[in-house]
Amino acid sequence: MNSIIEYFTDLFKGLSSLWAGMRVTGKYFISPGAIVTQQYPENRDTLKMEDRFKGEIIMPHDENNQHACTGCGICEMNCPNGSIEILTDRVANAEGKMERVIDKHIFHLSMCTFCGLCVKTCPSNALAFGQKFEHAVFDRSKLTKVLNQPGSSLKKEAKK
Repeated sequence: MNSIIEYFTDLFKGLSSLWAGMRVTGKYFISPGAIVTQQYPENRDTLKMEDRFKGEIIMPHDENNQHACTGCGICEMNCPNGSIEILTDRVANAEGKMERVIDKHIFHLSMCTFCGLCVKTCPSNALAFGQKFEHAVFDRSKLTKVLNQPGSSLKKEAKK
């Protein structure tokens, strides 16, 4: 007798769960207020990604080709699968002190899981997510990118 009651209880819970999902689907079917689906690739020219979209990792540069990355290596340490490499040099500044300068900030897009730990843990907010998402290539080496632009330098107001 107990197993029959459990059977009908489980059946009722399943049907009520199904009904709840169908109510949500029916609401969007009848009155689609905010349409989320994009008609890609037909709208490739006008495609607007949401701000929270996690595309490739980029290092924003200003109009003077300056970035905020100090080369501390925290993003490299926090990357769970090693898709970030930072190559730095030690250079004497104007006061004669040796300071770390980025030579190359390498990002291996083919290894990235887009977890966002590098962006979240960067103390100087030097990394961000870009909006580009089309990365189909025949040669995997094209997915390795140098994030700092040639001739770029550290911003004066960046945290050291």
